This record gives sequence, structure tokens and C-alpha cells, in this order.
Amino acid sequence: QVHLVESGGGLVQAGGSLRLACAASGSIFMINRMGWYRQAPGKQRELVADVTGGTRTNYADSVKGRFTISRDNAKNTVYLQMSSLKPEDTAVYYCNADIRTTLRNRGDYWGQGTQVTVSP
Repeated sequence: QVHLVESGGGLVQAGGSLRLACAASGSIFMINRMGWYRQAPGKQRELVADVTGGTRTNYADSVKGRFTISRDNAKNTVYLQMSSLKPEDTAVYYCNADIRTTLRNRGDYWGQGTQVTVSP
């Protein structure tokens, strides 16, 4: 069994910063990809950023230059440093990971979500 636990959400004023963290635990053989998605009320869940292999990153156009994703492979943890936050960044942020529990078994896992609210 694999668990993803997020932390770091909260309320911040526009222009402020927050750092999200997501730690994976359980029966982990290898983590391929970790990322963050978000879902605002009435909207579809969208990719914010992801990192593969610890170094290859990908960002949504809306967050480029403001958000930074990083990964600590030793801790099975992914971070999302969010700066210059805007009200439109308000959403529930979900951690996602592509994890092998054995050499042959691979699954897609989600955290429970953490609320980020940016006030004008």
C-alpha cells in the first residue's frame, strides 16, 4: 500500500508565497514521476507541474516563472514552491505520483488534497 500525504496549504494574500510538500510512504520500489495538480471550483483538474527522475520538470504555462517543483528522492518527497501567488491560483492542490511497488507493479497514486486560497 502506498500513501501520499500533502502539507503546506493555507490562506495567503496575493503576491505572497507558499510551499507545498508531499511525502510518499509505504511499499515503494521506485518512484518514476511526481507532480502537482489543482482543481478550482467548477473547473477540471489540471496539471500544475511535474518532475521525472528528479531533474526533468514540466510546468503549466500559467505558473511558469512563479512556481518551482523539486524532489528529494531520499525522502520520497516532492515540493512545490509557489511565489507571486494570484487569486486565480486558488484551488485544491493534489499530489500525484507514478510509483512502482515492485519491478512489475506500477500504479498512479493521489494525495487527499490541500487547499490553497489566495486573497486579493
